Amino acid sequence: MQPTKDKHVVYLLSGPCGVGKSTVSKMLSQELKHAALIVGDNIMHMFEEGYEPPWEKRLSLTWDNITALTRNFISQDIDVIIDYVVEDELEWFCQNLADLTVDIKYVVLRANEDTLIERLNQRGNQELINRSLFLLRQLEGAVHNQPYLLDTTVKEPAAIVKEVLDREPLPLPLL
Repeated sequence: MQPTKDKHVVYLLSGPCGVGKSTVSKMLSQELKHAALIVGDNIMHMFEEGYEPPWEKRLSLTWDNITALTRNFISQDIDVIIDYVVEDELEWFCQNLADLTVDIKYVVLRANEDTLIERLNQRGNQELINRSLFLLRQLEGAVHNQPYLLDTTVKEPAAIVKEVLDREPLPLPLL
């Protein structure tokens, strides 16, 4: 077992569909080697067909499980990368990790609208275009996200990973 680190890092990657969260998160996990990748959408879709709680309950359960997994990995000296859209949960998430010795690097990936549409069309995800554009506007418009925006429009994933690694952690507490 590796020696316990003084401080662990949680990388929280947010952004709309088609912005590169999954690609960057996977590359980041390969770069870090000793890190776990939590894909929020996988947790969101764990319910059996035929039983699906209301959206608010699913979202709450998803964040509870992301937090529990994060705490578990950190307790085992494993850094964490989270690939999931963060709408209003940032402060809540940080408060729920406040007792741990962690740095949280929060990044909101963004791209211009034409690029998002093109990427989603290339992936065959036309049904996500309206949701992606809505999230882009919402995330860019949130004042608390301004310092954490990272434009992916003309950047290669490797360059984005480097920028994520070089980012300063959140100044905690957020309050």
